[in-house]
Amino acid sequence: MENKPTFREAMLYWLKLGFISFGGPAGQIAMMHRELVEKRKWISDEKFSHALSFCMLLPGPEAQQLATYNGWLMHGVKGGIVSGVLFILPSIFILLAISYIYARFGDVREVSGILDGIKAVVVAIVIEAVWKIGKKAFKKNWHIAVAIASFISIYFLRVPFPLIVLCAAVIGLLIPNSNLKIPGSAESSANRKPYSAIAKTFSACLALWLIPFLSILFTLGWKSLPMKIYLFFSQAAFVTFGGAYSVLAYVNQYAVNQLGWITAQQAIDGFGLAETTPGPLIIVLQFIGFMAGWNNIDGFNPTSYAVLCALLTTFATFLPSFFFIFAFAPIIERFENNQKLKAALSGVTAAVVGVILNLALAFGFAVIYHNNQVSWFAFGLSALSLIVLFRFKVDVLWIVIGGGVLGLVKTFF
Repeated sequence: MENKPTFREAMLYWLKLGFISFGGPAGQIAMMHRELVEKRKWISDEKFSHALSFCMLLPGPEAQQLATYNGWLMHGVKGGIVSGVLFILPSIFILLAISYIYARFGDVREVSGILDGIKAVVVAIVIEAVWKIGKKAFKKNWHIAVAIASFISIYFLRVPFPLIVLCAAVIGLLIPNSNLKIPGSAESSANRKPYSAIAKTFSACLALWLIPFLSILFTLGWKSLPMKIYLFFSQAAFVTFGGAYSVLAYVNQYAVNQLGWITAQQAIDGFGLAETTPGPLIIVLQFIGFMAGWNNIDGFNPTSYAVLCALLTTFATFLPSFFFIFAFAPIIERFENNQKLKAALSGVTAAVVGVILNLALAFGFAVIYHNNQVSWFAFGLSALSLIVLFRFKVDVLWIVIGGGVLGLVKTFF
């Protein structure tokens, strides 16, 4: 049973999530599931899994797309715009500030203690998500088999993420008589002519995309760095599947090796900084755009030029995500009760559990086993957070704040 929130209630939640969504896609999906499905009951578990499976098929930041999809489900296009924008807005300004400190002074260690505590807490949040999403995703024995195969493929065999998702969808289609019960919602935001949404959304997004393009063209010229950055990240947003890790490898090859916009060390540092800010990990591209502008000022003020390049990068990276959701979500919702589509998406959902488990292990290992030694602080705080989450059902916001405070205290000792 879904309890549809008011628009103001939803907007306040998305704003809060934008400030506490640490831990990359695994942590962010975990937080959304815990709040939207379990605590607030704004979205049914079936709806959430349905949306998550679809977003995993798309290029770009799956967690931000999932937030946009859920906002759209509750309040239509305006809800999707608010949820998608607020999910990334805090991280845009936070990373801009950190990028400037990094470029100007080369050191952001002052905040490392707080972030160490937050990351340890997020390890527990991700583990909880794997457990709870897994329990509800495994409706059939073959779902468990797909999840195990997905985990083995990505963790041990390094199979590309898009191939895993595609195979899971095919398996779902080939399984006969799945008889999945995934009820539709009477309050779905799907319109009656979903195919028209593609043309309308494409026109609106194209108009939005052309505003920066034409502004750069007539002020800085076709061969300017901001124009090159805008065009490159626009096309990258459509071809990079597999989240921030795959897109970073793709961008690193182009921005570092071919054009020399930034150094290899700056690319590595940028990923570390992105991991310590809320929002999607793909926000690391904003840092790359910032440093590209800072390193190649072309006679302009370095700060303003770097900020311009950073914001162009962010706009080009996230605009396609809104297009994908607003154009295709109505179609996905319209065919929600189609048995073939449900079976395919249920296979993707099962594979997603394996993928999230892989992310949880990778993230947990990086946090707890740091610099070739065990961080007993991170291990203890993660264990304590697990107990608080499972036993006492404490709000995630307070757990994140508590982790940050304990991390800050640790720095004094």
